[in-house]
Amino acid sequence: MTKQSSILNYKQMGTGKHIVLIHGLFGSLENLNMVAKPLSQDYCVTSVDVRNHGDSFHASTMEYSELAQDIINLLEHLHIDSCVLLGHSMGGKIAIQVALLHPERISKLIIADIAPVSYPPHHLQIIAGLQAIDLSNVKKRKDADTQLAPYVDNVGVRQFLLRNLALNSQGSFSFKCSLSNIALCYPQIMKANEIPVEKVAYTGPTLFIKGGDSDYIQAKHRDAIALLLPNSKAKIIQGAGHWLHAEKTTAFNKIVRDFI
Repeated sequence: MTKQSSILNYKQMGTGKHIVLIHGLFGSLENLNMVAKPLSQDYCVTSVDVRNHGDSFHASTMEYSELAQDIINLLEHLHIDSCVLLGHSMGGKIAIQVALLHPERISKLIIADIAPVSYPPHHLQIIAGLQAIDLSNVKKRKDADTQLAPYVDNVGVRQFLLRNLALNSQGSFSFKCSLSNIALCYPQIMKANEIPVEKVAYTGPTLFIKGGDSDYIQAKHRDAIALLLPNSKAKIIQGAGHWLHAEKTTAFNKIVRDFI
């Protein structure tokens, strides 16, 4: 798939009932591999690159209605009438918006460590750090890591962010994701989910999976969740943070399988 295509880049594994996975901000379809691979033993799993991420097309807007329509367009392209939809972080918000727009297409909804609410901006330092990297002085990934370190002190977060670097045939690095568009659209990404005009709440089975050490889902979000997703329940993975699927993969995958 080329970046000019209006269909999201995707990877499909396995056969059977359809499950679609959506990654979070600055991620790519590879981020959920530890979920996709085990599930693909029994299901047809489609992992996607969100617009402006991975190998998907670049665009100057990222409203949740648009990001959700990107998923619907892919389902149409792949002739998927109904699926289980799983999203992590920003991907969770996209998944919620898909379910609100087209509830008939989503049999079950799984939301990993995000609530359908607006969040204060908390990635500005990351965006500034990535934009400050001088790619002309990056000969190996360690060079980029050194440049990013003053902005992002967590090594694991830096490693995750720098997965966006791609080495071309000339031996130089570039970003696969569109940093400029993500920075431009960041206020849109922080917005809350809303029920679209002439639509109602999504009443299908919904599971929120929260990292016990993460503060992305809080008690004060219950009303917003109940309004949009009245048929929802929650599971907490103790000892896991926001990256719960990577930190506690076995526990996360068991919860997902049990719910499906």
